[in-house]
Formats: sequence, structure tokens, C-alpha cells
Amino acid sequence: MGIRPAKCYRAFITPPYTRKEYIKGVPAPKITKFTMGNPNGDFDTVFKLVVKEGGQIRHNALEAARNAAHKILADALTEQGFDLRITKYPHHVIRENKMMAFAGADRLQDGMRLSFGKPAGLAVRVNSGDYVLLVRANQSAAETVKKALRLAGKKLPLSTTVQQEKAEKVVE
Repeated sequence: MGIRPAKCYRAFITPPYTRKEYIKGVPAPKITKFTMGNPNGDFDTVFKLVVKEGGQIRHNALEAARNAAHKILADALTEQGFDLRITKYPHHVIRENKMMAFAGADRLQDGMRLSFGKPAGLAVRVNSGDYVLLVRANQSAAETVKKALRLAGKKLPLSTTVQQEKAEKVVE
């Protein structure tokens, strides 16, 4: 049995459930790396994957978006030609009240009694205008980076857009 579709968790229905010290059996986030590429590189442009509406993004959707963007960027620009970062961390614990779905289940199940649910995964809560992925690269690679972020946006349950800005030079 697979996971439920993203539409089941997209909206803010319940208050955030983040106090992991009180929750038993919280799964670990599926995101393996939050920073990829060359974090110390000197890049002149910043690209952001911005969500257009508020909602929740499951940790497996974030991992799928990261994988899709990283594959395109690494193939076209090599690991030294970009800096890819996930800017949000999945804190919200998603709960599921699993129901039986076979013949005779009505005699075995209690229905809504104590239906708080068990931890089923983690999610990121984002508001309109928040950015989920950030890529630093040179202006010459703009089309490749935009293509990678558009593909990554298709892996997320919310509508997204790509923004491009000039990178600020850090003087130390």
C-alpha cells in the first residue's frame, strides 16, 4: 500500500504538530542533503523556486524536487558550476488514521473513535511568496537553472514560479 496523494495534506487543516519530544515513532525526513554543488563558489546570479500559494509540502516531494533539479544541474554544469540549497526543513508531523478497506471491515473497525492518528510523515508549511529551493549560478547558465527549477516545481503539490536576482557580493 502506497502513500496518500498530496491533495490529502496540501491545506492547513490542523494546527502545526511539531513537538517531537512528545510524539512516538516520528519518521526521519527523506531529504538526504540540503546543500549540493559548490557552496563556496563565486556566482553572480541567484535563482529561487517560489510558491504562489500557502500550503504543506511533504518531505518525499521535497526530496523528489531536489533529485530532479540536481540531476539536470550536475549533468549540464558539473558539481562546481552551481550551489543548490533546500531552504525549508520539514518540521510538521503528518498524522494518518488508517482505515481498513476490505469486505467486512465495518465489523472490525471503530470508525472515528479516538481518531487522532499515528505519525505517517513530515511536511514543510509554506506561505505565499516563500522560496523552497535556491540555486546560485552564473548568468551564462540561466536557461539550464530555470529548466531545472521548473522541473523541480512540477514535483511539488503547490503552484510555483522561478525568480532570478543578482547575487549580492559579500565583503568580509
